[in-house]
Parts: sequence; C-alpha cells; structure tokens
Amino acid sequence: MAIKSAQQLVQEAYTEVKTINTDQALALVKDNKCNLIDIRDVRELEKEGRVENSVHIPRGMLEFWIDPNSQYFKEGKLDLDKEMVLFCAAGSRSALAAKALQDMGFEKVSHVEGGFGAIKQSDFKII
Repeated sequence: MAIKSAQQLVQEAYTEVKTINTDQALALVKDNKCNLIDIRDVRELEKEGRVENSVHIPRGMLEFWIDPNSQYFKEGKLDLDKEMVLFCAAGSRSALAAKALQDMGFEKVSHVEGGFGAIKQSDFKII
C-alpha cells in the first residue's frame, strides 16, 4: 500500500483550492464579503494573538462546526452564503481545510497564502 505523505496532500490541495494574498483577504473582510476563519490550535492563538474580526474554528472541528446537519453546528457563527477564507500558521493546514470544505460542497472557499505569518506582516489588526 502506497501512503501519501502529508506534503503530497498539501501540494495536491494547493492545485485544487483558491489561494489569496493578505491584501485580497483584507479587502474581502472590509467589504463584509467573507468569513475569516482561523483554524489554528487554541494554544497558537494564546501565544501569537488572533486576527480582529476572525472566527476561530479549530481544524479538527471545522467540518463539524460548519455542517448545518451536524450536532456540533454553530448556529449564527458564520454566514454560509459568504466566501470562507481560511488561514492557519503558514498555509498548509488551511489549504487542506479549504479542500475539505470544497469536498463538502462549498463553492466560495479560499485560503490565505503564508497564513498568520503573512497576516502579521500585513494591515490586519492582531489582538
């Protein structure tokens, strides 16, 4: 049995999902056209801070919290008609997560190139 590496999965995801830069993500946030979703672990948020106006959904719970038919669905947490813009620390987990949302049927999905590392260097406000 051939097992794909995590890096192979990430590279495949990069070819299948929309990647946007921090300027594009900030414009979507300012125009109220997206849900900015931070999928980092809670310990990463505690250590590094979080992005103002972002929604934290841990990577391990993303599919469950965003599925309206799941017992874990977070009613009112997201506007499911807006683009889902995901980010993690550097971009790998968010690419995989964006692919998972596409596989679920979400059509407006993207992830931020460079993740939180790039976001910290941009005009986003970190709180």
